Order: sequence, then structure tokens, then C-alpha cells
Amino acid sequence: MNLGSQIHPISHDLDPSDRTPIRPGSEARAHFPYFRALGASGGGYLDSAATSQKPDHVLVALYNVLAFSNANVHRGAYELSARATDYYNQARGKVARFINADSPNNVVFVRGATEGINLVAYALEHTLKPGDTILLTLLEHHSNIVPWQMLAQRKGLKILFADITEDGRLDIDDFKKKVLEAKPKVVACTQLANSLGTITPIEDLVSLAKRSGAVVLVDGSQGACHLGIDVEKLGADFYVFSSHKIYGPTGVGVLYGTAEALSTLKPFQGGGDMISYVSVEGSGWAEIPQRFEAGTPSFPEAIALGAAIDFISRVDRKALQAHEHALMLEAEEILKGVPGAKVFGPGAQSGYQSAVVSFTVQGIHPHDLATIADEVGVQLRAGNHCAMPTLRRLGVPATARLSFGVYSTSQDLAKLSEALGRASALFK
Repeated sequence: MNLGSQIHPISHDLDPSDRTPIRPGSEARAHFPYFRALGASGGGYLDSAATSQKPDHVLVALYNVLAFSNANVHRGAYELSARATDYYNQARGKVARFINADSPNNVVFVRGATEGINLVAYALEHTLKPGDTILLTLLEHHSNIVPWQMLAQRKGLKILFADITEDGRLDIDDFKKKVLEAKPKVVACTQLANSLGTITPIEDLVSLAKRSGAVVLVDGSQGACHLGIDVEKLGADFYVFSSHKIYGPTGVGVLYGTAEALSTLKPFQGGGDMISYVSVEGSGWAEIPQRFEAGTPSFPEAIALGAAIDFISRVDRKALQAHEHALMLEAEEILKGVPGAKVFGPGAQSGYQSAVVSFTVQGIHPHDLATIADEVGVQLRAGNHCAMPTLRRLGVPATARLSFGVYSTSQDLAKLSEALGRASALFK
């Protein structure tokens, strides 16, 4: 399919005209120009936890906004700007519906989950005092550690980490103990760990932390795509995720906050669109969410995120989870036949895990394995996956990581098997 043949001015309704359900696997793969270009025997992309490939609908929406609706939002007194603003507002509404937010006003567009966490860590600073405690877990991505460490250094705060077990599960007893004994003012934890695929009992964690009086942030960078979320049911104060991990473009993400939680935050950045007035004596702030969206927003990317939500909403959530779980089991079976292979994560012990398989092969460095895999046409991740504390706790400096998407198939794992065979022969 030629992408150029699909380029045309978008209508005021950015929802796709085709609402036909899409099955994960080969059927979904056909919607992605990257895979079509590779052909029937093309490569296998197994690094979706880092960033996902983009379907036609997202690419067409992004092009069309830039080509036919490119005007600054919230600023122009002319139809082109009004149209761009309308599309931008539609995208905010799509995000709100996708996560079941009470109102689109609870959705703040940011550059990504990392900026969302930094925003909260900075904007909560005035509510904390020296000696207060922040509780994290050893499953966190660096982006849900470093901003809190920076805040702790500025304010003289203490950071505690809930432990994990030897098979990569969150140690619930240790989490509970630290919540009850330390009475943390802030608790920040992942829904789905990018390094191991560990699924945390996030509703229980949030409930426990909230009962103790903590402000709670959930990192949904992986969870929003693979598990889904109902923020009203979850009850956390804040929830963040990135567009590019859910088949949308880079450069935009989402910070959800309850109305009460967002109202406690001070502005993160100053500039245009986050003000109600400016004078030489001072300035006043706009209403939420504009208060936290200073400057020209990434409106084309936000609109394309809305298109990504249109796309993923056509895929049945249970079918996607079953598909990714089957691939995880297939990958683990392949690795069982590889001498010296060790799989990390609770899935190896029938625990709760999704979308990720992290492993090592004795005598083969993960980076060497990734290089050989690329030569046979499959891309996988090698390194610490921005989760050094997690891997250090498990006693391993680096792993190879497979991570699945809606387009992943057994064909990808066949190429992985070929790569493992080549690597084993080379490093025998």
C-alpha cells in the first residue's frame, strides 16, 4: 500500500471511517508500512517496549495536520487556527475516553511520560518539607527514579525502594511495610515494568498508599498499551504514558491528574498559553490543563496520538493480551532449548507478566546477540533497559529483551531462534 495514495485533507471528524475490528498478529501487521515494505519474509521487530511502529492511520493523520491544518492552536482568530484547535481538543477528548478520565480537563499534554513525571516532581515541591519520604519500587524505569532523586536533593527528602523477589515480582509485603512504617508523602510505581514485563497489583498498591495519605503517581508507559487503564477505578492522583509506545508519534505524552491533584500543582513552565494575563507587575495563570502547557504545544503529534487511540481501540483488548501472552510462552519455549539461557521475570515461574521476555545466554553478551539478531532481520534490545536498580537486584548487568506489539508474530520468533542458533555456534 502506497502511503501517498492515502494522503488527503482530513475531515472535521478525525475518527477513522473504517471501524472494523483488527485482530492482533498478521492482520494488524498489514496496517503498518514498515512491515509491508519488508515483504512477506521481512524482519521481526521485537523492541516495542522502547518505541512502537506506526500504522497508516497515524502517519496519514500526522501528515494531513501538517499539510492542511497547520496553524497555532488557541491563538488565531481565523478558520485554519480554529480547525487545528478543534482537532487538538478532539484528541484530548479521545485520551480522556481511552483512560476513562472524568473530564478532558484532567488530561495534560506533555512531551512524554518522562516530562509528566518531572512536572509532578517539580510542581509538588512546595507541598513537601525536609525529612519527608518518597516511596518507589525496584521495578521502576530511570524516568520514575531520577526526577524524585533530584527533588529529594533539593528538599532534603528521603527515598525508599520497595524490594522485588528473586523472580522479579514486587515484594508486596515489603511495599506494605514501608507504606505503613514510613508514611510516605509520595508513592510512585509502575503498572508494567519495561525491563521484565512484571505486572504489579497496581490497584492494591494505589489503595494502600492512598489510605496512608500519600500522593500517588502511576507510570503507565507500558501498561496503557498492553493492559489498558481505567483511571477512575484506579484512584491514583496521577497517571502518565507516552504516545510513541502506543503506536503514536514521539514528542507527546499524557499526564492525567484528578481535578484535586492538578489544582495542588504549581506551574511547571512559564510562557504563552499558560497565562490568563501578563503585566509588568505580574501574571495570572490559565485554567487547568492549559496552565501546564506553556508555549506552542506539539499539536500535530497530539492529534496523531488521537489517531493512534482510534487504531488501538479497534483491537480487542483481551485478544491482544492473549496474543502477546502466547508469544511470551513461545519465546520461553525456544529459550528452554538454548544451552545456558536464563529467563528473568515472574513469567518464568507462572507469575504475572506481559509483553516482555528478558533473558541472558551464558557466554554470549547481550549486545553481541542483538547484533547477530539484527543480521538475520530481527531487532531486540540489549542492555540495562533504563532499569539499573532492577537488574542489579537480580545480579545481572544486562539482558537481551524481547518486547511485543500488536503486529508481532511467530515469524518474528522464528528469526530469533535462527539468531540464537548462529550466536551459539559462533561463541561455542
